[in-house]
Amino acid sequence: MKYKIIIAALLLASCSEWLDVEPRSQVKDEELFSSEAGFKEALAGVYALLATDALYVKELRFGMLGVLAREWDYQNTSYADETTYNYEGANPTNRIEGIWTGLYNAIANANVILEVIDEKKHLFSGANYPVIKGEALALRAFIHFDLLRCFGATPGEGPDRPAIPYVARYTSLQSPQLTVAGVIEKVLADLDSATFYLQADPIRTGEKITETVDNGYLINRQLHLNYYAARGLQARVLLYNKDYARAAESAREVINSGRFPWTTQQRLINGADYTGAAEQLWGIDVNNLSAISEAYFQTTGGNNVFSITSASLMSYHENITDDYRYLYLYNVGEGANSNSRYIAKYNASSSDSLYYSNKMAMIKIAEMHFILAEALQRDRQDFLPALNAAREARGVAPLTAVADFDAALASEFRKEFIGEGQLFFHYKRKQMENIPNTDLNPVELKAYVFPLPKSEREAANRQDNR
Repeated sequence: MKYKIIIAALLLASCSEWLDVEPRSQVKDEELFSSEAGFKEALAGVYALLATDALYVKELRFGMLGVLAREWDYQNTSYADETTYNYEGANPTNRIEGIWTGLYNAIANANVILEVIDEKKHLFSGANYPVIKGEALALRAFIHFDLLRCFGATPGEGPDRPAIPYVARYTSLQSPQLTVAGVIEKVLADLDSATFYLQADPIRTGEKITETVDNGYLINRQLHLNYYAARGLQARVLLYNKDYARAAESAREVINSGRFPWTTQQRLINGADYTGAAEQLWGIDVNNLSAISEAYFQTTGGNNVFSITSASLMSYHENITDDYRYLYLYNVGEGANSNSRYIAKYNASSSDSLYYSNKMAMIKIAEMHFILAEALQRDRQDFLPALNAAREARGVAPLTAVADFDAALASEFRKEFIGEGQLFFHYKRKQMENIPNTDLNPVELKAYVFPLPKSEREAANRQDNR
């Protein structure tokens, strides 16, 4: 990252509106990509761009997306517009601009790697070439898909509606705005390529990596978008596209791998694994995670905190108080805040192992069970074992029958993904008109599709995405 910060404005503006920025330096490129270490550093830079407050540390997690999903009873007043789904105010406008710019900047950095990696294949040792290339492809797919989930309609609303550009090259030329279907097609194509290259991933092959093997570069694959995370992402995208059979196939492969065991009750009692590290197909490393928890979920309250009431928590958990998440993943407010509850999943771990610290989940094994359950239900197959596996792992009794599957699934999502950014996307995919904690109709208000940034609408002459 100290070698290259790509200016996202090049991707956002038309020829007449481009900013006067320093052109990409070929000398610095040649230095950075003259060794395998340079490619590793460049890939780490893409992950670093994602691990920011504007993206997956806050706004695309418990911040803006959490407020839009009405997860909180209390949040900072700067989110007042988001509570009414007004995207025209200064605060949501700035947040939306930050999401757009930040994600396309990360895509640009991934594209630089992909642009030069094949011609430098001879620099790599072991499985590093296919793994790094596979990760870069998977990251490009992941980021574009989340841009689609933010700025595009769902396939059910209209696959031919204008959505976002899919930027597959590092170039100053304007990328065309694709339809919803066009973006999904390219996401899935990138994921097909990514999983092909990631077949060499040690998390899949079982190759034992130690510190003596390339300085341990491929040891903790859960901090990278590894083979199974790419397959999990495939399941997520395929379900979004209503391709239930293939979604089930991808989710089932991840589940059957046995690589992602559930966090035990004892580890939660001991405070050793609040983040569910072992369950994460992929998580981003956030060095100041405990500071974030203290800033936004402090039990003494404050202007910046996000909290729910004890009644809301009870409602979320349908009065099932022996659920491990209810018991161990919330802190009780102090003093005047005794009726408030603050999520504890980002608290510092009591474990001595760094494996259990500083991880924020991007894709989890629970989602794979939910995807499998929904795919089976839509194909009129027995879905209860998949749904109950997730329930029983949280200490909740299995269901013997389900009268309203969509309501049951929404309930499971609320309990599992609060503070993680996935609940808003679930509501969007289902086009839910009535969600808890608000009388407003997100569909009627077009809340599920962010407006394109003003700079994009004006300078790039995009079609209306809403």
